[in-house]
Amino acid sequence: MTFLSPPRFLDRQSPPHILTLVMLTGLAALSMNIFLPSLPGMAEWFDAPYQLLQLSVALYLGLSAALQVVIGPISDRFGRRSVILWSLGLFLAATVGTLVAPTAELFLVFRMAQAIIATGLVLSRAVVRDMVPDEQAASMIGYVTMGMSLVPMIGPVIGGVLDEVFGWQANFALLLVLGVVVAVLVWADLGETSEIRPVSFAAQLRQYPALLSSRRFWGYVLCAAFASGCFFAYLGGAPFVGTEIFHLTSSQVGIYFSAPAIGYAAGNFLSGRYSIRMGMNRMVLWGSIATAGGLGILMLGTLAGLHHPAFFFGMMTAVGLGNGMVLPNANAGMLSIHPQLAGTASGLGGAIMIGGGAALAALAGAVLTPASGEMPLIVIMLASGLASILAIVAVIRRSRAIGLPG
Repeated sequence: MTFLSPPRFLDRQSPPHILTLVMLTGLAALSMNIFLPSLPGMAEWFDAPYQLLQLSVALYLGLSAALQVVIGPISDRFGRRSVILWSLGLFLAATVGTLVAPTAELFLVFRMAQAIIATGLVLSRAVVRDMVPDEQAASMIGYVTMGMSLVPMIGPVIGGVLDEVFGWQANFALLLVLGVVVAVLVWADLGETSEIRPVSFAAQLRQYPALLSSRRFWGYVLCAAFASGCFFAYLGGAPFVGTEIFHLTSSQVGIYFSAPAIGYAAGNFLSGRYSIRMGMNRMVLWGSIATAGGLGILMLGTLAGLHHPAFFFGMMTAVGLGNGMVLPNANAGMLSIHPQLAGTASGLGGAIMIGGGAALAALAGAVLTPASGEMPLIVIMLASGLASILAIVAVIRRSRAIGLPG
């Protein structure tokens, strides 16, 4: 349903203010990366292998992917507002569990339960698509995620400082406090944007082939999946590269780790500013080229002997820049195939994106060793970036073939 009246802040009868969507997606982003500088210390505290604690990234992403398959259809059936509020309540309970878990294994159980906050990422996109048409949706998503990019930029920095001063538990205590704040804000401001349809889940599942048979939907999804896969591989491997290869402290890892978010903010600004003028597909193409190009330069420099954290992490700004251009537009593209299934498309597309990211995060964690250096991670990320280019080229060719703007 499209609202004719503008959002009114803290009015549950109107569409949500953009600040609410930024806060919601920001909490989801923060829960993904704030604790990463603490992983080595957490492994020592629990007396567990680093590889076991590193699963808190891969398993979290994997469960996020599985949840997104059902979050979209559930929100199409029961509405965006109620699903988001229930998810926030479950996230708060899981966060309490991470703070009291006595063993690494039990911590991982509660950490995986925190993945329910992926609802915020999925449904914020669906809410935007409920409110505005395709090209405008790409622009609005760009602005929403530009604001959200400030969170992953400062999250690891805050996490590293909190870890050194108070210990790793402080990261999850902060998530608990912020979760309460966001839950109150969503309750007070986020009005229902979806036209609730009284159809069974079986009927909704029968609509999946309409999405899965669309080559353009798959192109957008795969392009977004490979582009974000670069970042998820970075999530899985960069903490190890920083601590074990470059021998940085937790706070130093946090500072360096935020480099992609600088590019991500710039990329999302470009999406918000130019998506309507340039078109979704061109923005996605140039974003994919920026990602792969930056990683290509990083590989060549590393092979030439430029082995320094400033060079490695600095070139990751290109990954952030590309993702900031690709993801808002690719997400708007996948939601535009069948607008009446915006929640389902967002969930299904997000599941594929996050599932692929989980696999790449796990792969990055598995192949990196102190002896290997940073090169295996660079290779994984570059291959994913090149695949993103191929996917959007396929979308452009298909769009032109059926008479749509390429």
